[in-house]
Amino acid sequence: MRKGKLMRNVLGGTRPSSRLRATLVALAIAATSGTAVAAGPASASTPAQALAPTAHSGLAKDTTQFKGVNWADPRDNFADDLLQLSGLSTSDNYRQTYAKATRIISAFRANLGANTVRLPINPYTVNGAYWKSYRGVIDAASDKGFKVIVSYWEGTGAQKDGFIDDQATYWPMWDRVVKAYKNDRHVYFEPMNEPHGYTDTEWADIAAKWLATYKSVPRNQVFVSGAGYNDHVTSVCADPRLKGTYLSLHHYGFWKDYATYDQWVADLKVRIGDCASRTVADEFGAFMTTGLDYNKKTPDNNFINFMQAVTDTFRELKMGSVYWPGLRTDDMYSIQKLTGTPDRPWLATTNQSGADRLAWGWGRGKPVKG
Repeated sequence: MRKGKLMRNVLGGTRPSSRLRATLVALAIAATSGTAVAAGPASASTPAQALAPTAHSGLAKDTTQFKGVNWADPRDNFADDLLQLSGLSTSDNYRQTYAKATRIISAFRANLGANTVRLPINPYTVNGAYWKSYRGVIDAASDKGFKVIVSYWEGTGAQKDGFIDDQATYWPMWDRVVKAYKNDRHVYFEPMNEPHGYTDTEWADIAAKWLATYKSVPRNQVFVSGAGYNDHVTSVCADPRLKGTYLSLHHYGFWKDYATYDQWVADLKVRIGDCASRTVADEFGAFMTTGLDYNKKTPDNNFINFMQAVTDTFRELKMGSVYWPGLRTDDMYSIQKLTGTPDRPWLATTNQSGADRLAWGWGRGKPVKG
C-alpha cells in the first residue's frame, strides 16, 4: 500500500507515515498512568447491525479458564513474509507441522500447566499456500484441548505503525481464517494486536466492523484488543457495540524504569477499570533467562515487583493471563526454550520461579513469602 501523509479513513484508505514504537509506548503509558481512560463514544459510521450482540454472546463470570502462553516467531511476529514460529519451519508440510506443534503444545502443558496458546497470523501466512501447513499448529493445539487465540499482527519496518497494513489483504485473511475455524469452539479471534495507530474511538469502530462482518462468529469467541498498545480496556469495555466479547490487555515491566509492588498493582487496575470479568491479559512478561528469583520479595528490583504484583492481581480479580512469550528463540523473556531434535522438539523451563508465578496467577501454587 502506498504510504503518505493524508488523513486516514479508519475503515480503509491511505496509511500515514510510520512512528517509532518506543515513542508511542512512552506516550501511551504516560497518558494512562494513574488515570482512568475515558471511553470513546460509539461512532455513527459503524453499521447498525454491529450494535446488537450476536447469538451465543454469553461470557463466563470470569476469565480464569484462560491459562496460557504466546508462541512466537523469533522476529517478535512483526513480519512482511511468512510467520515461522520458533521450532517450526516454513518448508514443513501439514503433517510435519502438526507433529512438531503437538509436541510443543504438550510441553507447554507438561512444564507449565498451560491450556491456552496465542498465535500470530498475517496475510502472507494465511492468503497463500503456506496456510495449509500453518493450520497444523492451530489444529494440533485444538486437538489437544487447548484454547487458541489467533491474532493479526502488522508488518515490520515502515509497516510497524499500529495500523492495519493493507485492507485489501486483511479482510480476505480473516475470511479464510473464520471460514476454517468459526465452528471450532477452541479457537478465538483477535482482530488486531496492539492497534496503537488509531484513536480509542477509531479502534472501536474497526472492532465493531469486524463483528458486523463476521456475524456467524459467536461473540464469546472474539478478543477485542484494548486501545493503544492493548494498554487499557476501559474504552472498548464501555462501547455497547462490543458487548459480549472478551477484552485483551497487555502489561509490561519495561514500561517503567522502576515502580514498587503497590504502584504496579495500581497501574494495572486503572487499565482494567471495572472490566476484569471480561479481560484476559494476553501479553505480559519479564526477564526469565537472567536468573531473577520471582519467589523472593526484592523491593529494589522493578521486574520482580512487576511479576509479583500482576500475578497477584490476576488471581485476585479472577483474570486469565497469557504470558509473553512461552516460546520465542533468543528472547530473554521466554519462559521455555527448545530442547530435543528439530524433528522431535521438546521444551525446558528457563526460570522455575517465573513458572511458579504463572501458576499462582492461574489459581494454583503458593504465594510469595517474605
